[in-house]
Amino acid sequence: MQVAKLSEMTKGWFIGNFQPTLLATEAVEIAVKEYPAGFSEEWHYHKIATEFTVIVRGEVEMNGVRYGEGDIIVIPPGEGTDFRTLTPVSTTVVKIPGATNDKYLRGE
Repeated sequence: MQVAKLSEMTKGWFIGNFQPTLLATEAVEIAVKEYPAGFSEEWHYHKIATEFTVIVRGEVEMNGVRYGEGDIIVIPPGEGTDFRTLTPVSTTVVKIPGATNDKYLRGE
């Protein structure tokens, strides 16, 4: 049995092409992420990966739409979103495939 601490992983990513990781792979990336209220990320998209975000706890706003506990947002390649937390938030994120450096800001 292997045991690790999420707090020791890179921004919550524990499977994928990261160091440290529990499984080094380009096939998938998996993370558990915690955010404080008021956190935001700029609008971005992925050219290769599909991103699945599960809102485990809290409320977020993505592209002007509010999502809460139990919502699963699927963002296919080429479709972009911003991200803003309305409360403290916990998410689980899966990206398939695990495409390193596949995050593009508006205009890129």
